[in-house]
Amino acid sequence: MAQYSFESFAKEFPELASTYLELVEAQRSLKGLDAKTRQLINVGIQTANRNLRGVKYHAFMAKKEGATRDEVMGAVVLNLHLRGVGVVLDTLPAAIAGFEGKDVKR
Repeated sequence: MAQYSFESFAKEFPELASTYLELVEAQRSLKGLDAKTRQLINVGIQTANRNLRGVKYHAFMAKKEGATRDEVMGAVVLNLHLRGVGVVLDTLPAAIAGFEGKDVKR
């Protein structure tokens, strides 16, 4: 089954997509965490949720914000004791692909 892109979502529901992006921008403006740390946290959260698209996207964004490969992989592997080896094994390929910039979509 083909994945539904954010662009498709935005065409179908423009007001909802716009409001969602406003929320994302409001979160970005919060004080206390730099952009790289926020992206690494997102990698960890998306890993815990087994969201492969989210892992890939946030790994890509983390690299753009200056994260190293080890930092991105560490954000995935941190889930080992929380979610189990299966989650880590399922999501590591997406993190690597995102870090390498392969077919990254929002």
